This record gives sequence, C-alpha cells and structure tokens, in this order.
Amino acid sequence: MLDVMPQGTSGAPASSLPRLAPPYVIFDREHWATLRAGTPLALSEAELLALAGVNDPTSLSDVTEVFLPLVRLIELHMAAARSLRHMVDGAFVGQWRATAPYVIAIAGSVAVGKSTFARLLRAVLGQSQNRPRVELVTTDGFLQPTQVLQANGLMERKGFPESYDLRKMLAFLEGLKSGESQLRIPTYSHEAYDVVPGEFQVVDRPDILIFEGLNVLQTANSLVAVASDFFDFTIYLDADTATIEEWYVDRFLKLQRTVFQREASYFHHYKDLTPEAAAKVARDIWRRINLPNLEENIEPTRRRARVVMRKGSDHRVEEIWLRQT
Repeated sequence: MLDVMPQGTSGAPASSLPRLAPPYVIFDREHWATLRAGTPLALSEAELLALAGVNDPTSLSDVTEVFLPLVRLIELHMAAARSLRHMVDGAFVGQWRATAPYVIAIAGSVAVGKSTFARLLRAVLGQSQNRPRVELVTTDGFLQPTQVLQANGLMERKGFPESYDLRKMLAFLEGLKSGESQLRIPTYSHEAYDVVPGEFQVVDRPDILIFEGLNVLQTANSLVAVASDFFDFTIYLDADTATIEEWYVDRFLKLQRTVFQREASYFHHYKDLTPEAAAKVARDIWRRINLPNLEENIEPTRRRARVVMRKGSDHRVEEIWLRQT
C-alpha cells in the first residue's frame, strides 16, 4: 500500500496518513478523526447509552472520531447531489421537482453492530446544522412472515435474499424516491421472530432515510430493479469473520439470559440451557445459517459500498475505507 497524501494540510502525523489500495483510500481512525473539521457534537453520554445495542458498546469518542467525519462526508455528498439536481431541473428540464429523500444504506453481517450504528448515525445526522428529519427503516419488516417461510421451507434461510419480499421492498423505495407520503412498512418483532400483523411503521417524506439490513447491497434477483438503485450513499460494517462469530455467541448468551426468558419469545425453548450448551447452540446456528449467508451473499457486496467501516475485536472502528470509483 502506498501513501498518497503529503504531510501538511490535515495536520495528521505521517503514521496516520491515508493509504491507497485501489479502489479505496484507507484512513486509520486517528487521521479520519481530523476530517471532522468544525462539525459540532450535540449528543450527551446519556443519549449515547440509550442508543447502544445489546452487545455493541459506544462512547462519545466514537461519535467525535468516527461519526462526525462521516456526517461531514455525507453532507458534502448531499450538497453535490442537490446542486446537480437543481441544475438538471432548472437548466435542462425547466421544471422544478420536490426534493426526494436522501437514502443512506447500511449493510453488514448479523451481529456486526448495524442497528446500533444506524441509530447513532440517525441521532448525529438529526443534530447536524440544518436539523434534517431523519427516519430509520430496517429490512426486517420486509421479511416474509414465518408462516410463509415455513410453507416454503425457508426458515433455515431467514436473512438470505430469498426470505425477503423484494417486490414490497422495491415498491417502498420507489415510492419514497418519487415523493410519496405516508408510506407503510410492516413492523417486525425480534421477540416473536416475525412480522406483526396489522402493525406498520409510517414514513412520511423525511429529508434523510437510513435503510439498514443484511443484504441491501445485493444485485442478483429476477426483478428489473435492485434496492441499491435507490441509494445515494452506502456504508458497509466489516470485521474479521472469527470476531463476528464471537460477537454473535456473546449476544446470544446475553439474550438467552434476558429476552429468551419471556414466554412470548420465539427462542423461549432455550431459556434453561447452561452457558456451555447455549454457546454450542449459538455456534451451530452461526455456522449453519449466518456464516454461509455472510460468505455467499453479504460479504461479496462489500466492494459496492462507498464507505467500509472496519471494526476491531473490541467493537471499535479502526479503519475507514473510502471508495474512489
């Protein structure tokens, strides 16, 4: 890997200069943090704790060193997109259209921390200078109901591309980008492990929409469009596979001691397992379902993301890969 920036303008030490690894420029956390510039921090420690996940710790340093530079980058992309749209509408088409929501997609493996990352990004973006309205949608609501998955022998493939109602997902994204209001998305219950009949999330023309899910960057399907056709900015959360497996097992053990103890939990039958037996079950699920999905479907889409966030074993983002092409 070759250094591609001279020391000087960023003020970063030589050891933290970005490296070129086509098609990426790779930043370590130290240099990435300097790219925050004047982007302000408007979240408290208490607010951050409320946004943290079951097994994904976060801190104010994560926000200032990782999220604020990311928000600055997103705002630059948004400004460029608005400028281009205004030029096309005004100078070429000659007719102004309502501004469509700016869509940010977040992809990555089970247990890599997508939900926490998405919640934090929503909070930080919502506190940025123009106070945009930011909505968060997960692809879980587009999963086929358990009854349908069971009827088609797909329960062991839950989270794989074929387990989603892609037509419904694409119809939502097309409606969103067309400026439709009061769009309804089925609500998903992680406790019941199923979509909730008659319950919906309503999305009403936000300024920014964060779309988070395992396979959002997938390109292969039998339909004319793919979800990424509607994305403006894409992020992939990454870590070593062995590390993600340990995070998955740790999360499973914590849920087994808490959520799985409730009778309404789909995984209630695991409630009395010993820690050793629970860990064995978790590793079996990971290796039969989640690992194949990661290797076959999720990880191959990493190269399509605009930004890749590489995490270390302590859940801390250590490197940021910015795609140039």
